[in-house]
Amino acid sequence: MSFPNHTILWRRLDLPGHDICRLRKTTAGWQLTGTAIFLCDQMPCLLSYEVSTDVDWRTCVASVSGYAGQSAVALAIAPTQSGHWSINGIEVQEAAGCVDLDLGFTPATNLITIRRLSLKVGERSPSHAAWLDFPSLCLKQLRQQYHRLSDGEYEYLAPDVGYAAVLEVDRYGAIIHYPDLWKQELGRD
Repeated sequence: MSFPNHTILWRRLDLPGHDICRLRKTTAGWQLTGTAIFLCDQMPCLLSYEVSTDVDWRTCVASVSGYAGQSAVALAIAPTQSGHWSINGIEVQEAAGCVDLDLGFTPATNLITIRRLSLKVGERSPSHAAWLDFPSLCLKQLRQQYHRLSDGEYEYLAPDVGYAAVLEVDRYGAIIHYPDLWKQELGRD
């Protein structure tokens, strides 16, 4: 499948808000660029993000900027040579051994894990993610499991946060429906 630029607009289901994201092919791999705007604890939040991966969908570098209420956010996130992750150059032990990055305020990064795993229908795989928790904006290890049920459905488990659901995805792996959290309003090439 060729990958033209793919733009997605999601609506939050648990809070007032939206997220718009663009996936594009780069010479080094892939890039997700987006902005989430939502209300959390009566605080307006605007978080712009960019995640770059290699050709095998492994995260190389990410950034998150904007604000949550009155607090400015400026994070540079990257895997380290020692198998950990860092935020603004400071190694985070809690996310040791994680392959994927999960930005907890957007469904965009699920696409990266889905593409990296490249599961066939019926296959399942664990995927420990360095999870950027919101609103703490701390990296934590998040145990996840993906089980591909069909071309467009994955059983998803995240026992650390007590979440289990069937995720619907489009042909690129972008979330169409993330029960109780997100719904795709538009996906366009």
